[in-house]
Amino acid sequence: MKNIYYLFLAMITVICSTSCNNEWEDEQFKQMVSFKAVPNSDGVTSAYVRYNAGDVVKYNLPIILSGSTMNTTNRNIHIAIDQDTLNVLNRERYGEREELYYRLLDSQYYSIPDAVELSKGKYTTVLPIEFTLGGTNGVNQLNLSEKWILPLSIMDDPSYDYQANPRKHYRKALLNITPFNDYSGTYSGTKYMIYLDDDQTHAFTLANHKAYVHDDKTIFVYAGLRNIDYLDRQKYRVFAKFTDEKIDLQKRKLEIWSDNDDPVNGNAFKPGESQSYYTVEEAYDAKKPYLKHIYITLFLSYTFEDYTISPGNRLKYTVKGTLSMQRDLNTLIPDEDQQIQWN
Repeated sequence: MKNIYYLFLAMITVICSTSCNNEWEDEQFKQMVSFKAVPNSDGVTSAYVRYNAGDVVKYNLPIILSGSTMNTTNRNIHIAIDQDTLNVLNRERYGEREELYYRLLDSQYYSIPDAVELSKGKYTTVLPIEFTLGGTNGVNQLNLSEKWILPLSIMDDPSYDYQANPRKHYRKALLNITPFNDYSGTYSGTKYMIYLDDDQTHAFTLANHKAYVHDDKTIFVYAGLRNIDYLDRQKYRVFAKFTDEKIDLQKRKLEIWSDNDDPVNGNAFKPGESQSYYTVEEAYDAKKPYLKHIYITLFLSYTFEDYTISPGNRLKYTVKGTLSMQRDLNTLIPDEDQQIQWN
């Protein structure tokens, strides 16, 4: 009786093992194609692109094939511009406030193929995107005061040799084009003092100020308390060019100006009495030797007038103080846009 019992257990074990083996030979999930483009809280994906006015800059957007078994055939993944999804995003976030909308990136500033191949035996590929944000031959540079989106979608059709993932943020990618140079990014503004009408006793401050790319060696910030959400922000851009002219061993000269400095019809921008400058220091992390820290400090001094918040009543501001930023680079990663640990 005991032997019969053991024989019965052995037979059950063999049957279960055979069943399990056959099961794992089959696909456990649907093989579907997706973008690897995780959206942020605004519903878009930041695409960091090194600014190069005179050349094409390449950006690779990952495409992945889900499933538990290897890809057994070559597949052509079809890609298209999806303005409809961008329109929906703008309406859901900003309603009728069209002046706040994300803008569709014009085709003169990028180039993408209609399809990319996902090779047999592979489950990942990339969509190569070529950007010319400085304009063709340096003409008609992209206006970086606006918020630009390249909306992409994986096309689906019964005739295609793949199935697109039906989930919105897998099948679609709303790339928020974010150019960068060595000095752009988010700076701490706790020591960046903004005074009204020469009153040096009470200062306004913001926790952070964002610096945007103008060209390889130049950034711009918005004067005073303004940021990307102000509708009149383009009238208050303060440019800072990073020169190699030394002030002392650490400090180098910044050239600052505004492109709207007319004293009557503009913001009446003037550099301050103190020379604006910058410093850059580098150090490797003590515990993570592959992690490189770059510390950038800007000292800015200028005055300007706010002539739009209260028409007919020009408000004069004096700005003087430092902006500081820490940029961290993972030197183990070869691609520069992936090296930088963006906040």
